[in-house]
Amino acid sequence: MTTLSRRKSKYEPRQAPKDGKATSAMIASLDAEGRDTVAAPFGHALSALAQTRHDILGLSADLSKYTDLHVFAQAHPDRFYQMGMAEQLLFSAAAGLAREGFTPFATTYAVFASRRAYDFIAMAIAEEGLPVKIACALPGLTTGYGPSHQATEDLAIMRAMPGLTVIDPCDATEITQAVPAVADHPGPVYMRLLRGKVPDVLGRYGYRFEIGKAKEIRAGRDVLIVSSGFMTMRALDAAEALGNDGVDCAVLHVPTIKPLDVETIVAEASKGGRLVVVAENHSVTGGLGEAVAAALMNAGVHPAFRQIGLPDEFLDAGALPSLHDQYGLSVGSVVQRIKEWL
Repeated sequence: MTTLSRRKSKYEPRQAPKDGKATSAMIASLDAEGRDTVAAPFGHALSALAQTRHDILGLSADLSKYTDLHVFAQAHPDRFYQMGMAEQLLFSAAAGLAREGFTPFATTYAVFASRRAYDFIAMAIAEEGLPVKIACALPGLTTGYGPSHQATEDLAIMRAMPGLTVIDPCDATEITQAVPAVADHPGPVYMRLLRGKVPDVLGRYGYRFEIGKAKEIRAGRDVLIVSSGFMTMRALDAAEALGNDGVDCAVLHVPTIKPLDVETIVAEASKGGRLVVVAENHSVTGGLGEAVAAALMNAGVHPAFRQIGLPDEFLDAGALPSLHDQYGLSVGSVVQRIKEWL
């Protein structure tokens, strides 16, 4: 009798690791790297801003605790709106409030804003140029709960929307600085968020956030790492590790994905024949890497160019540190790839 081999289906239930650590690891925050952290920087920054700006409102789609907006809700309960699990309603209501002269910060998970409510954001907010601020947790690979919660394509989706400013902050320092800057910006903004205990990295470099500006965090003669979001933390750690092996790496942090700081990126990529590596917590399709590549091509600048990002596929569920190793976002992975390319 012939036995037919059975190919495993992706619809089969996944087996939990035998060590029993799946649940805690899957929801672990990025503070496991041993850094100083700040608790709920977005919630505290927005609460502080609202003390002097009475136009600031906070809206949530049943996720205030998980976007750190609960801090704002406790401080300003009369300016907090719980819209329930209805993202289309969330953004439509935010648009209406903006028309009445308010500056609403609407929060949810990045997958729900970019996928589920795209048309409502486009028609009710972006086309009208309304000052709605969309602040979204769980960007890219910052959760282990699989494709339903991993917003690996949100930057590609949102940077294609006309009139929308797109921001990917690195750490607690930048989130704290970005909140008032975003509130002052006259148009709509999509901003990624790190939540909970957020690492504090850029403060030691004297960093100041500005919408539309890329900033050199570290100089280097051999490699230029262009990064956004928490990958700037990883880039700085990788640069230090590579430096111990005699490889001198510069790190250019690009928190604003749109409008892109083309002038600074082109100027830095033109220096000294360095290898240019774009590192991002996003799919290699449609994110910062392709934006930088297009900017360099259009400017006639042609350095050796590589991308570190997530593959163009739906990702696995699992423990977050293991997933970062698996998909090349860990410090060790970044170091190894750069060594291979040099």
